[in-house]
Amino acid sequence: MTLTAEPIARLTQALSKLPGIGPKSAQRLAYHLLNSQDAEIEELAQALLQLKGSLTLCSTCFNVSGTDPCLICQDSRRDRSVICVVERPPDVPSIERTARFNGVYHVLHGALNPARGIGPDNLRIRELLARLRDGVVREVILATNPNVEGEATTLYIRQAVAPLGIRVTRLARGLPYGADLEYADDITLSQAIEARQGF
Repeated sequence: MTLTAEPIARLTQALSKLPGIGPKSAQRLAYHLLNSQDAEIEELAQALLQLKGSLTLCSTCFNVSGTDPCLICQDSRRDRSVICVVERPPDVPSIERTARFNGVYHVLHGALNPARGIGPDNLRIRELLARLRDGVVREVILATNPNVEGEATTLYIRQAVAPLGIRVTRLARGLPYGADLEYADDITLSQAIEARQGF
């Protein structure tokens, strides 16, 4: 038998499904929301409801965006000859925060993982290769996560891009193995971008 009121228990359970939020943190958040002003709760509820409906994938880079094409792809000041390939949409703001990259992006929406049934056709690799055939791109930076799946994805893309004669680089080995780009600090990411190397 639980001593927690059903609405709080339900909210706690829902919050604990979010990444990085355990049961105790979820319960703290639930009680925080209970003590918040009605306007704050309404603002949060509206933001959650609008989240899915107002966003789309950019038809060029496949990043999550409120516009199509996204603001980065629309920006004429960006260097379109360099594409940074990342696994997930949260990786884009991580690299942008470094203020060291002025190219454009391509979001794969995952990494190769045969054990989970994720192959090349499940990622946006075909679309990446189509972008490379226009003759504008001179470098592809592979910024996948430094883990087994990220390495497999990097090797696959490198082999697919090689016949096109485009320079392929990857982030330098300053990132700890098994880490996610989303959680890397700005200095580590800056150094990794500046020290990228061919392979």
